[in-house]
Amino acid sequence: MESALAIEVEGVPISAIATRPDDALATIVVAHGAGSGLEHPSVAGFTRAMHALGFATMRFNFPYREQGRRMPGRPASAVAAWRAVMTRAAELAAAAGASGEPIWAAGRSYGGRMASMAVAEGMDASGLLFLAYPLHAPGRPERPRDEHLYGLTLPMLFVQGTNDPFATPNAQLDEVVARIGPNAVLEWLEGAGHSFEVKGRKRPADEIAAGLAPLVAAFVRARSG
Repeated sequence: MESALAIEVEGVPISAIATRPDDALATIVVAHGAGSGLEHPSVAGFTRAMHALGFATMRFNFPYREQGRRMPGRPASAVAAWRAVMTRAAELAAAAGASGEPIWAAGRSYGGRMASMAVAEGMDASGLLFLAYPLHAPGRPERPRDEHLYGLTLPMLFVQGTNDPFATPNAQLDEVVARIGPNAVLEWLEGAGHSFEVKGRKRPADEIAAGLAPLVAAFVRARSG
């Protein structure tokens, strides 16, 4: 059952939706991409699939979405949202008798990048799960968004499509992950774009997103307990 929540971030209440199955292995907190929100099929489909695999989940809106703006504002606001949501996720786990449960930060594109920035600034998380990390703007590989990743020692999973314009040429992300170290793992999905769509294979966005869940769940299970 999905439970609607309101979480205050810098005086702005943001929307969140939480679920908890019996005997959850961990909580997976999921943020949306820059141009979407918590109800987008790419977020809802993935989160519901993770719940079905035995994980507690929480997905949420960044403050700019609650304020009716289409595109992000200050990174500091997104980092503040991540901190507040992770705190609430820990409180919900404790209330369910699972104090100390692993809590992972996951995100589609921008949402994942903001999670990593929050961790780089001291936010606690059991690991980071990137669903299409936006390494650079399309056509701008000379301006990578990677410096804050180096030195992070928590487990990190990058799930990326080989046709993603935010990570082309692919070798650039290969090099970034190698530089981070053995705590980071990169899984390429052949032929997939930034939304994990594959040319010539028409599937609903929620189905595509749900298809990522087994890969992510296996990664989390292997690094839990």
